[in-house]
Amino acid sequence: MAADMVEEAHLSVSGDEGIEARWVMPEGFLELPFEAEDTDELADLLLEFAAKSLPGADEEVQTQWAVMCALNYDDFIEAGLQYAGFVTTEVDGVRCTATVNVSMTDLDERAGRRPAGFIATTLRHLDIGEVSEVSLPCGPAVTCIGNRTATVDGSLTQSGEPEPLVTSFIQVQIPVNNGTALVLEMGTPTAEGWDTFSAMFAGIVKSVRFFDDEGSPLVMPG
Repeated sequence: MAADMVEEAHLSVSGDEGIEARWVMPEGFLELPFEAEDTDELADLLLEFAAKSLPGADEEVQTQWAVMCALNYDDFIEAGLQYAGFVTTEVDGVRCTATVNVSMTDLDERAGRRPAGFIATTLRHLDIGEVSEVSLPCGPAVTCIGNRTATVDGSLTQSGEPEPLVTSFIQVQIPVNNGTALVLEMGTPTAEGWDTFSAMFAGIVKSVRFFDDEGSPLVMPG
């Protein structure tokens, strides 16, 4: 995907057995590039992405941001990431940012006939946030709302020292009847933007639809 602004884009990913997942991203998102032919092309695309993501920053900061993104690419691939988007907006005069990631993952063989219940039980056991089972237009799903703490490198902080960064997130897992799950996650480090971003993310999640290889809509059982 090219690092372009998304304006009500209909995005999709195809899984096994001809099942395609589609969803709608709202206007304003920048997409991380995932279709580079080689590392040199990826570097150029990430520098372009950084310039669009941080238009007011100097070149050094933009380069550092691009490097941070590049360092995560192995994790992105391992996690089966299909889409990663970044948005910046102002909420009550505060500059707020959020990311939205979409990935496909294999379901545990023990998921059985009611995979949403299995996913919910597993997430509760991990104790990473508040877990709920919900019903979406595309089928049953599981939500998890929580916080993560990471460390920001000193080169990117005002103090010059490593600092903790708390990110609030909502993760939604939608089991698919081909042994996989579609995973969508929104995260933001800016508490002021939580209500705005969570409402936006709810709209993205509700837009998810599944289709078979003939283009007919599917609703997941369970």
